Amino acid sequence: MDKRTLGNGLEVSALGLGCMGISHGLGPASDRADGVAVIRAAVEAGVTFFDTAEAYGPYVNEEVVGEALAPYRDQVVIATKFGFAFDGRPSGLDSRPEHIRQVADASLKRLGVETIDLLYQHRVDPDVPIEDVAGTVKELIAAGKVRHFGLSEAGVAVIRRAHAVQPVTALQSEYSLWWREPEAEILPVLQELGIGFVPFSPLGRGFLTGKIDASTTFGKGDMRGTLPRFSVEAREANQALVDLVRAVAERRGALPGQVALAWILAQQPWIVPIPGTRNIGRLTENVAAARLELTADDLAELDGAAQRITIQGDRYPEHMQRMINR
Repeated sequence: MDKRTLGNGLEVSALGLGCMGISHGLGPASDRADGVAVIRAAVEAGVTFFDTAEAYGPYVNEEVVGEALAPYRDQVVIATKFGFAFDGRPSGLDSRPEHIRQVADASLKRLGVETIDLLYQHRVDPDVPIEDVAGTVKELIAAGKVRHFGLSEAGVAVIRRAHAVQPVTALQSEYSLWWREPEAEILPVLQELGIGFVPFSPLGRGFLTGKIDASTTFGKGDMRGTLPRFSVEAREANQALVDLVRAVAERRGALPGQVALAWILAQQPWIVPIPGTRNIGRLTENVAAARLELTADDLAELDGAAQRITIQGDRYPEHMQRMINR
């Protein structure tokens, strides 16, 4: 697989693997052996960039990722995150310097590594100045515990302030054909500062694959069942976008999900999407998207038609939306 460079020199595969769904958010966790098998299949397919977090599980996802990647440690880049509170703090967030240090040490143990390649702040904590957060990660980098610093779902002002203290290698936020909000302000600032972009949910949490429609039901523990954008009414309204992607896919002899990923890859050379899956067949489909080159006409058709479609439904319910501090 082709490589791309995030920020100040972090080279990764053009597509990464978001590992969250193996343990968290899509119903009961996968069997541990199955999770390990999917991650190792990704390595064999050329993926070198793997994304996890202490919050996924919580905790267990880092252990699965660490076990799966142990034989390949010198070939891969592992990203994890700090920033959520598990002690009942009112905001649900905790980026106090002492907590960051504790989380980093715990993540190192769970992952079974000596250094975390990329450590993100999972969500901006309004109670802790971002300068203190960046300064703490800078100290962890100096100590050899972390290589690169990242942010997730941060706004322009926060990105600039953090970057002034410790260069930000990557911003991770949602981005896809059905969530293009980062294009207005975030992407120009990332380009200006030389920061890479790592879109999560590049397939619209599966919706852009065309395998979800108004009749789909979500099982217990599948977070999509709680998201306004996945209400029956929203899915019916948003089907127009899937139909558009499917039309381009049929013309190119590809799958809708592959077109959605190829569209993201065509936006900038410093963008690295991290589609997640717990299925090796879906993994194979996603990896093939890195070889699909959309034409200028394909891109113009997708952009033009998508701009005429108003996507229905909020990304998150209100209590989760409050944690996105832009």
